[in-house]
Amino acid sequence: MKSAHLLAVALVAPLSAQDFSKMKTDQVFQQLCSGCHGQDLSGGQGGSLIDGEWKHGSSDEELMKSIKEGNEQLGMTPFKTVLDDRQIRSLVIFIREKEKQAKERGIEFPKPELGKVTKTQHEDYKIEMVVEKGLRTPWAIAFLPDGRKLVTEKQGRLRIIGADGKLVEEPVKGIPTIIDHGQGGLMEVAVHPDYEKNGWIYLGFADGTRDGGVKTITAYVRGRIKDGQWTDQEWIWKADQKFYSGVGVHFGTRLIFDKGYIYFPVGERGGWHEAQDVENAKGKIYRLHDDGRVPEDNPKFEGKTPVPGLWSYGHRNPQGLDIDPRDGSIYSTEHGPRGGDELNLIQPGHNYGWPVITYGMNYDGTPISGKTHEEGMDQPVIYWQPSIAACGLSFYRGDKFPKWKNDLFAGALAQQEIRRLRIVDKKVTEQEVILKNIGRVRDVTEAPDGYIYVLLNDPDRVIRLIPAE
Repeated sequence: MKSAHLLAVALVAPLSAQDFSKMKTDQVFQQLCSGCHGQDLSGGQGGSLIDGEWKHGSSDEELMKSIKEGNEQLGMTPFKTVLDDRQIRSLVIFIREKEKQAKERGIEFPKPELGKVTKTQHEDYKIEMVVEKGLRTPWAIAFLPDGRKLVTEKQGRLRIIGADGKLVEEPVKGIPTIIDHGQGGLMEVAVHPDYEKNGWIYLGFADGTRDGGVKTITAYVRGRIKDGQWTDQEWIWKADQKFYSGVGVHFGTRLIFDKGYIYFPVGERGGWHEAQDVENAKGKIYRLHDDGRVPEDNPKFEGKTPVPGLWSYGHRNPQGLDIDPRDGSIYSTEHGPRGGDELNLIQPGHNYGWPVITYGMNYDGTPISGKTHEEGMDQPVIYWQPSIAACGLSFYRGDKFPKWKNDLFAGALAQQEIRRLRIVDKKVTEQEVILKNIGRVRDVTEAPDGYIYVLLNDPDRVIRLIPAE
């Protein structure tokens, strides 16, 4: 057993003579902590930090206090005079990452293979190949009533999988101009719930221009497909030109329908603090009527004129969005920084904190914020350390997997996995990795036939999960 207070230091020079402000977190750990806890955190004089055994409390708050205040009786030096709250918070994230990575080393995750049964906690399944070749960076999938499927390719093509399961060679012609830039391109496709009556199909993509340098932001349109041609296009949401940006990150993008409304995110495009400005288009989730009109009962902000359609703000890069079929609650997954991916319960007018509060740090190991809580800012339902690169989100509504009914399935790019989440009273009561290491999971969604479809990148494929029986 060990104590969270045993983060002692072996120093070759007085603390006051050293400058830690420019160091990355792993460098700070090596300088201040590795002498007692080992370079790999596995222990020494101060004990292991990765075995999950904590004698005097293991919460983040207790760990931060130990690093900050020290413990004279245990020989623990207080670091509050040389590290600020941001650096101390980053040390906690670093320790948590290493702790969870150590725990996972001995775990065998389900890696399904064609023709073989994959066993999970509640259901067993097999995978079937839907499209093995011919797609390039598939991003989203949607289903037409006649059995055809629509798949977006990031580079700017809308593809059709025929009712016979074969990929149509020619992409849909005449779709909007797509700017394939950084993380952006042609991303979302969604089919209107009343498609058989109105034929509407919605696209979310990087809109913009390359004239005089790339300028883009996420936009949404709807249109119809007739004889392989995109027609009848209408703009649903398009930002003011002043919000277009040349950076290549954080476009967000998904779209869901609910009772005549649509909900969709727009990422903060690397403009961190713009996510906190309700008059700025970036870092928001929107609600509109399905024809693009702004509902009169959308949130109001005293003294502010919010960007039209704004529903919630303080978001970084949401790429998962769905509605709980039991109570209509909206959930979103968003890419955080390193160690800060989140599942959020989306509520009107609420602020989700980015970048004022976060459970992550920069990818290079430098700090972002020392705060994880702030009055008036919502906490995530859960967050992931290490980050999973959350992408794609779907509640299971079908009958093919009855023991998964109403569970939430979250895809992950970096961790190449699908996580099944059981939500009870808006809290996650179970979390299980049901698929691992067969590709980067870009989208996971339930289909009308009750099977679960998965879009993979590297390699670019479409598979589906079917019951083992």
